[in-house]
Amino acid sequence: MNQSKKSYVVPIIMMILLFGMISFVTNLAAPMGIVLKNQFNVPNSLGMLGNFANFIAYAVMGIPGGILLQKVGYKKTALIAIAVGFVGVGIQYLSGHAGSFGVYLLGAFVAGFSMCLLNIVVNPMLNTLGGGGNTGNQLIQVGGSFNSVMATFTPVFVGILIGEATKANITDVFPIMYIAMGVFALVFFILWATSIPEPHADLPKEPLGGLMAGALKFRHFVFGAIAIFVYVGVEVGTPGIANLYMTTPTVEQSQEILATYASQPGTVSEDAFTTAQRIVDGKDTPGLGIATGIAGGVVGFYWLLMLVGRLFGAGFGHKISSSTMLSSASLAGVVLVLLAIFWPVTTMFSMPSFSVASGSLEFGLVPVPIKFFFLALVGLCTSIMWGSIFNLAVEGLGKYLAAASGIFMVLVSGGGILPAIQGWVADIANFDISYWVIVAGFAYLLFYGSIGSKNVNKDIRVD
Repeated sequence: MNQSKKSYVVPIIMMILLFGMISFVTNLAAPMGIVLKNQFNVPNSLGMLGNFANFIAYAVMGIPGGILLQKVGYKKTALIAIAVGFVGVGIQYLSGHAGSFGVYLLGAFVAGFSMCLLNIVVNPMLNTLGGGGNTGNQLIQVGGSFNSVMATFTPVFVGILIGEATKANITDVFPIMYIAMGVFALVFFILWATSIPEPHADLPKEPLGGLMAGALKFRHFVFGAIAIFVYVGVEVGTPGIANLYMTTPTVEQSQEILATYASQPGTVSEDAFTTAQRIVDGKDTPGLGIATGIAGGVVGFYWLLMLVGRLFGAGFGHKISSSTMLSSASLAGVVLVLLAIFWPVTTMFSMPSFSVASGSLEFGLVPVPIKFFFLALVGLCTSIMWGSIFNLAVEGLGKYLAAASGIFMVLVSGGGILPAIQGWVADIANFDISYWVIVAGFAYLLFYGSIGSKNVNKDIRVD
């Protein structure tokens, strides 16, 4: 038994590295979007389109990815995903030479497809290599920890290389492209030469439709797929809407912007004027007008706490059941968000914050409304949820695992849908009320962790 475990060390390391690549490529999209928005003078919505490519790709490629995994296995699917990722980053590189925003978007979508395929592979592989159960969850938490390291490292690395993104050109990002393509190439050849076990490889091939239908017969899997939709939306929406809440101008600031535009029109951008006008007219919800740098530090602290939480999950995941971990984190999330909703915005708190300025990383205490400290602490809650939900959802699925993984990944699109719903609530009401969407999400995750994750369909054959 020990020998068998030793033989899995290299595959486990490879899967953890792929977890990091998912984060590295995904987190390149946001600063790249800012660079290209300014270089090609496109609207904010188009500038951020590359950032949403990941979620769009999950909705489009989740089930086809499951088909691919079922037909060719884990190793070949991973190799195909890495090759697609290399091509996607390569197309983005070519967009710099072509000077084309459309070519960049094509590359972003292709890279997004790669990330979807990699996620389909690495989660069930780490769960399987750990033997499922608590140890399987622990390995996914280790992978998630490395994912968080890369999520924290990538924006800082990009900032140091290109300086101020709003003044950068896509050619300034070429060194990052070289690194990404080089890592993809290296991982491809190492993985190609590495022996990776294929769970259920000896099972007879069955029509995918039947396998998907079989997976959907398991109540705990169906509830788990919904849980991953909710979780990713909560993870993205909590810091995303907080950032908008903090940086959107107040009514008073908007009135000052309009006055400045009237007296000195050249000093105010059209975007700032339009936003201010909509706020004054009551068409947009006013925010708090906090400096972008401070708001970014608060959001960065949220992601840093996700890393801390995942390290905890990696260290103690084998001792704490996935059900207990998910239930406890969901209950804590409900409490923190309720505190954020009801705590007066006038109560200030000095919280740790970091940012990149002039090519250097700065860290210190900054005064912000305490409600945003509570929202940053939510990062500790969301940190361990991905691994816990996946571990609970696929437990006992046997031959249906590959098809289930494809269905599971489609629901990751919740990261694009749920924050949009929360943003809509903020538009028609206010930012505080929009966080009831997050409360409802945590309530569902609490239900899933405590009740909905129980496998009540053990009579279904999985061999």
